[in-house]
Order: sequence, then structure tokens, then C-alpha cells
Amino acid sequence: MPRALPVPRRRAAALLLAPALLLTACGGGSGDNDAGKGSDRPAASGYPLTLDNCGHQVTVKSAPQRVVSLNQGTTEILFSLGLADRMAGTATWTDPVMKGLEEADASVPRLADSSPSFEKVLDTEPDFVTASFVSTLGTGGVATREQFEKLGVPTYVSPADCSAGKDNDSGGDGSRSKPLGLDTVYGEIRDLARAFDIEERGEELVAELKERVRKATDGLDASGISLMYWFANSQSPYLAGCCGAPGAITRETGAENVFSDTHDEWPQINWETVADRDPDVIVLGDLTRKSQTAETAEAKIRFLETNPATRHLAAVKEKRYVLLSGQAMNPSIRTVEGIEQVAAGLRDLGLTK
Repeated sequence: MPRALPVPRRRAAALLLAPALLLTACGGGSGDNDAGKGSDRPAASGYPLTLDNCGHQVTVKSAPQRVVSLNQGTTEILFSLGLADRMAGTATWTDPVMKGLEEADASVPRLADSSPSFEKVLDTEPDFVTASFVSTLGTGGVATREQFEKLGVPTYVSPADCSAGKDNDSGGDGSRSKPLGLDTVYGEIRDLARAFDIEERGEELVAELKERVRKATDGLDASGISLMYWFANSQSPYLAGCCGAPGAITRETGAENVFSDTHDEWPQINWETVADRDPDVIVLGDLTRKSQTAETAEAKIRFLETNPATRHLAAVKEKRYVLLSGQAMNPSIRTVEGIEQVAAGLRDLGLTK
């Protein structure tokens, strides 16, 4: 998803920790490892356990007890694994928490709705820090992985943002030379479950998600139907390229993305180009944050129906809209929710065969 503006860099406060985990950089690691690949199996006791994560070797000596999750995506995975009682804080929210996780969310301190300061994270005395995006734990983000490592705090980044084919140095939100698959999301769930010694629960959650995808797409044929995904911003809209989470949703439903020829994750494309492509259905991000223009679906629809470049689009004239949370448009556990809602929306619009 398009990143929020970074918080100002601050000088880290000194902190002495005796963490249960230790992270060291992998000398020959690659930044494009898929989740779970190359992970060492634990000894008979379950620990120590080493995870190969985005070119870092994360060695877990015992199950984390004070986790801080810096993005909503990783937070909702931890909540779904039943780990709210092990969490010291969450941050960076674009939407209300996923249905069914409200009680877990209420029990964990929210450090910030956007990016918290490095000091505020350290004040929680974390023994493990997770994030959905490389940029969150990078220059201009909350802090770098190395800054946390120097204080003995290990970090984990969602493999979907550093998996094979993802280039985070290409500008904007990066680009993908290879399509993201749901197996990478499932791999993150397995990694985190392994780190907390709850592998069985991890497998149960993956099985639940796979069954939801199967049910949502059973008998669905949306071939020949073109979709456009609009995340936010009305002046220079962020629209989904071929290969991120919206690409996974599109493939599962059998439809087509009108910008499948664009490998940027969230390119900013002008409305005249959108008019030329004239998508059959417009998938709208319905966000509650307030960092861009046209965050809510209501604001997006109002813009589409009044703007001269878009009001004559077939999807606009026929009101062929499908609404998704911002998190469903991210490579996260809620991408499955996105598949369910797009599939249901296409059926409701009478566009499936």
C-alpha cells in the first residue's frame, strides 16, 4: 500500500535489555527469501530456532513475551494466532481491526495510529519487533533493523515485502518482477507460529484461510472482466499494478487487472489513462486513516461521479463498485478477505459465468 509520510528521525535513548531473543545479520543472506525457506528446525526442546528472514538470521532462544508490531498486517496475524497476551504495543493502522479481533485489539496498547517514534517503541521494553514493510524498519521509518539489533531487540519483516521478485529500491512502493502468491502470506504465519512454539495453531490458521479461499471461488468464472484497484489519492491516484496483493485477488477470481502491464506495486496513474482502459469494475479502498485525499470509499465514489475524466466510465455510470479495506489490498492475512469480497461483489453485480 502507499506508505504514510515517515516520522522525523530521533536520537535513540539508551536502553539496557536482557532479551530472550538475539538477532544477527546474515553475512551472505539475500533480501528475497520466501517465508519458511532455509529455516533451521528447532532442537528437541524447541529452541534455539533460527528463521531466515529478508536476509537476516533471526535466532529465537525462547518464545517472545513483549512483542511490538509496527504495522496492522503483522498485528492481525499475531492476534489471529492468539498472541495478544504476548504483545506490548501496536502501531500504524489504516482500518478498524479485523472482525473477531476486537477484544484482542482492546487489550494491547496502541502506540500510534501512524508510525511511533523509536523511543516510544523502546519504552515498552520489547523483546521482539515485527513489521509488514521493509520501509517501516529502514531509513526514514521507525528505526532500522540494525538500530534495534544494537540494543539486543530482534526484528521480523513480512516476507511478502522482500520475497523473490520484490524490488524495494525502485522508487515509491517498489515493484515486483514476479507475482505475489498466497503461499508467502501463509509462510509468514508459519514463521511467527514457529517462533512462538505454536506451530499447530499456525497450521490450523493456514488451513482455515485456504478453506475460505476455496469457498469464495468455488464455481466462480470471472474471465473477461476487468478490474481496477484504487487505494487512495484523487489528484494522483495510487492504482494497483500487476503483482501485489490485488494481483493475487484478481488471479484467484479469474478476472483481469486493467493495469496488469504495470509492475510497480502502487503506481500513480492519471485519470485520462484510466478512462482509456475503462475497467468493468472499480475496487475501492475504504480507509479510515487521513493521510491522503479520497481515503474513504464514499469520497472516492463522489470524486468518480463528478470528475469529467471519470464520470463517463462504464463502471461509474453503472455503479459497479466493490469496497475493500486498505488491509485487504495489502499482502496480509486480509488478502483472503479481499478475495471473498471481490468474488461476492462480482457475483452480486451479475458479472460471473
